[in-house]
Amino acid sequence: MKERYVAAIDQGTASSRCLVFDRSGRIVGVAQKEHRHIFPRPGWVEHDPDEIWRNVEVVVSRSLAEAGLEPSDLVAVGIANQRETTIVWDRHTGRPVHHAINWQDTRTDHMVSALADGFGHDRFREQTGLPLTTYFSGPKLRWLLDNLDGLQARADAGELLFGTMDTWLIWRLTGQHLTDVTNASRTLLMNLRTLDWDDELLAAFGVPRHMLPEIRPSAEVYGEASGLLAGVPVAAALGDQQAALFGQACFSPGEAKCTYGTGSFLLLNTGERPVSSTQGLLTTVCCRVEDEPPTYALEGSIAVTGALVQWFRDNLTLIASAPEIETLARTVEDNGGCYFVSAFSGLFAPYWRSDARGVIAGLTSYITKGHLARAVLEATAWQTREVLEAMIGDAGGSLSALRVDGGMTANNLLMQFLADVLDVSVVRPIVAETVSLGAAYAAGLAVGFWPDREALRANWHIAAQWRPNMDAGARERGYRKWRKAVTRAMDWLDEDDD
Repeated sequence: MKERYVAAIDQGTASSRCLVFDRSGRIVGVAQKEHRHIFPRPGWVEHDPDEIWRNVEVVVSRSLAEAGLEPSDLVAVGIANQRETTIVWDRHTGRPVHHAINWQDTRTDHMVSALADGFGHDRFREQTGLPLTTYFSGPKLRWLLDNLDGLQARADAGELLFGTMDTWLIWRLTGQHLTDVTNASRTLLMNLRTLDWDDELLAAFGVPRHMLPEIRPSAEVYGEASGLLAGVPVAAALGDQQAALFGQACFSPGEAKCTYGTGSFLLLNTGERPVSSTQGLLTTVCCRVEDEPPTYALEGSIAVTGALVQWFRDNLTLIASAPEIETLARTVEDNGGCYFVSAFSGLFAPYWRSDARGVIAGLTSYITKGHLARAVLEATAWQTREVLEAMIGDAGGSLSALRVDGGMTANNLLMQFLADVLDVSVVRPIVAETVSLGAAYAAGLAVGFWPDREALRANWHIAAQWRPNMDAGARERGYRKWRKAVTRAMDWLDEDDD
């Protein structure tokens, strides 16, 4: 019988990729293309949706060519996407009305403060599992309606469609205006228990329901693609971090993963019940496969981790490529007392402080570029510890191992330091492209390419493992200093700042 394959479109913050997987979960074709980041003002981050779609077309074509395949060799395609990034486009022409507003964008800070005034930032947490913050899509959509001439009237007249990146891609592929429960749960507009748009939330944000996509399961055949993938079922969509949890085969409550990319995201599967957080975490939909009950997760989001290494490379020019930071950091034995808090877009979990900005603390004349490089890497590990402590506080129990993936896991110094400061084993699977793998797994399940989750779990194998090897006293001293540095980053913005 002819071999068949599943493709995954992974539309991320920095690039778009397409990966093709065989039945064992092995990558047989891959292509990637970066897109522009647009920074109109400090704190504003945008992308061009049309450029992203063109790039998706390119990487789909290239990945199939690399594998020597035709679209007819695919049983399905799944989508994983950067979450919260917000797009509005014309229902009839398909033209975006504005650049996509990226999840890192902080332009809605004053709006969020006004919505929280008198209620607090947990105003909508009971319905959504989320705090009021610039991170999510609802405020970004409201900003577009408020600030583009005539947009509110066009929205009221039914001329406009809203979507996150998954919706944009599904619409371009199939003509269907859909989203899945994982992406919808990141908008501040969906009720976490009904899995539908919430009238109270829509009224609070002034969003017409008819511009919102239909909410569907994460794994389900949405329709057939046209164009380059003509005839291939589009059968899954998950926010990238939920896709990574699925790709890591964390199907049971208590299993956790952390993806280290532009930002870093720690998710803990909590099963079929949403766990409300009192520790500054997000309660989010983990996945829903066809008509099965949804599963939920606790999530801790760190805004800037891999992006800090990129900043260190591009803005300080102390390294020529991202991998060189490990070599530079190994020129010193420790951070020399230097700590780097990467609050470029405020602090996310567990603080949710949009008034914070980045700081380097503990500078002395002793500090070299090697110490700075080490502080940049260590910032990722210390932030992960803060999130993990909050997660254990909310969900109870303990974690024996953390499954990791993403580009930063190639940095062995960082992974060992992570195991040291968490005091748990850190495990990387053989297929580290777990975001794409999760989207492929979900699509394959929807069309019966894989029979069940146990078949997916059997594909998961360890490639590398790091065990803690740090003196407990040194760990706690470092953590104490880190938390002092974090307090220096807070309360930086003033009322008259733009």
